[in-house]
Amino acid sequence: MDMPQAGASSVQSLPLSPLADACSRKDLTAIHEILEKTGYKDDEGTANELSFQMWTNQMQDTLTSKKKGDSAFRQKDFTTAIDCYSQFIEVGTMVSPTIYARRCLSYLMNDMAEQALSDAMQALVISPTWPTAFYLQAAALLSLDMENEAQDALKDGCAQETSSSSGR
Repeated sequence: MDMPQAGASSVQSLPLSPLADACSRKDLTAIHEILEKTGYKDDEGTANELSFQMWTNQMQDTLTSKKKGDSAFRQKDFTTAIDCYSQFIEVGTMVSPTIYARRCLSYLMNDMAEQALSDAMQALVISPTWPTAFYLQAAALLSLDMENEAQDALKDGCAQETSSSSGR
C-alpha cells in the first residue's frame, strides 16, 4: 500500500527551517548561532508585569544576571550561562521563553539532556505555539535517544511554524 511510513522519513519530507534542521541533526553550534542571531524578539508579547518594587535592587540584580548570562552565552561559556540564567529564572520577576531556550541549549552543550528537555518544555508552557521550543525539545529528546518523540516534536514545531507563517 502507498501509506507513508511513520518516523524519520515523514519529517525528512517536511520543509525544515534552518533551526528545525539544526535541531533534527543535533547541530548545537548551528543552534547557538541561530539563537544568538534571533535574540529576544520571540519574547515580544510575553506578559512581564512589573510593580514599582521590582525596580529596586532585586530588579537590577535580575537584569544584571540576564546580561551576564547573555554575555557568557555569546562567548560560549555555557556553564556560566546556566548559572546566570538560573538566577534570572529563580527571581521570577519576568518570564522569558528565550531565557529557557538559551539555558536549554547551554544544558545540551554540557551534556545535561534531561535538564535541557525540562527547559524546552517550560518554554512551551510559557509560549505554547513557539516553534523554537518544539525544536529544542526535539534536540533534547534526540540527546536522550528518544527518536520517535523527537520526530513528533519536530513535526509539531513545523506545524506551528507553517500555521504562523500562513497566518501573517
